Amino acid sequence: MLEQYILQCETALATNFADASRQTLMALTRERLIDRPHGDLSRWMAALEALPAGPASCDLGADALRIGEPGQQDLQAVRAALEGLIPWRKGPFDFFGVQVDTEWRSDWKWQRVAPHLSPLAGRRVLDVGCGSGYHCWRIAAEGASQVVGIDPTILFLIQFLAVKRFAQQVPAWFLPVRMEEMPAEQQNFDTVLSMGVLYHRRSPLDHILELKGALASGGELVLETLVVEGDAQTVLMPEDRYAVMRNVFFLPSVAMLTIWLQRCGFVDVRCVDESTTTMEEQRATDWMRFQSLPDFLDPDNPALTREGYPAPRRAVLVARKP
Repeated sequence: MLEQYILQCETALATNFADASRQTLMALTRERLIDRPHGDLSRWMAALEALPAGPASCDLGADALRIGEPGQQDLQAVRAALEGLIPWRKGPFDFFGVQVDTEWRSDWKWQRVAPHLSPLAGRRVLDVGCGSGYHCWRIAAEGASQVVGIDPTILFLIQFLAVKRFAQQVPAWFLPVRMEEMPAEQQNFDTVLSMGVLYHRRSPLDHILELKGALASGGELVLETLVVEGDAQTVLMPEDRYAVMRNVFFLPSVAMLTIWLQRCGFVDVRCVDESTTTMEEQRATDWMRFQSLPDFLDPDNPALTREGYPAPRRAVLVARKP
């Protein structure tokens, strides 16, 4: 199945990537799925194969992405297969009536972001750090001509394939690569989204420049990241952990982030949303049973992280490449 997916992916990407670039990406994909697979890959593939065979009716524009109809399949068998792909972090999904209540209510983020995007119909879109691919499917439902999600986590790719199994004709694809591994300066996407990635990068300006290099002239960047309140000189760099996470480096104010984008050459920069992450939006569920946001905050003061920093606050900025 993975061999077939790789071949289909390579064919689909031929419309948007130069031969050398496509070959590099597919070589990385093959290495991570075939040549040097994750130790749990065979278990995840068995769970994927236990799902019913596609296609099935899909509503990829629904808040809980709907695959199939209740009563069409054995609910216990579908649930058992999907539980083999736990933890589910980005969603929610509805497979034949089985509600996959993911850690993140990604539909809430989409509702905050979507009204501010240029119309997606006919656009080539890159979703960086796409997780399970939830937003890729929402973008595809808006009529994008091609959606490419990238994320190095192999489990997320298998979760994406759980939907792709039933939506084979939808022009959405997932590559298990990082942004820094993408061919530089391809300028082959009309919209690029980076949501929840920037604060994990040791060099945030390099990440912004990588995103810019993927955009065609006039293309639109959607950047969502952790921020702190403050003026144009404000940025927080945690001494060690932030909200229990070790891999958090720079949390700028919206004003400073705006300067970063402008210094990297973007224009028409605007903040379209800024909000504190709530324990209703990110929490442990039966489908993600590890610690989540409530465990990362000060138990006596939820306005602070366990380390004493301001609790997670996220902003969405939209900008244009000249």
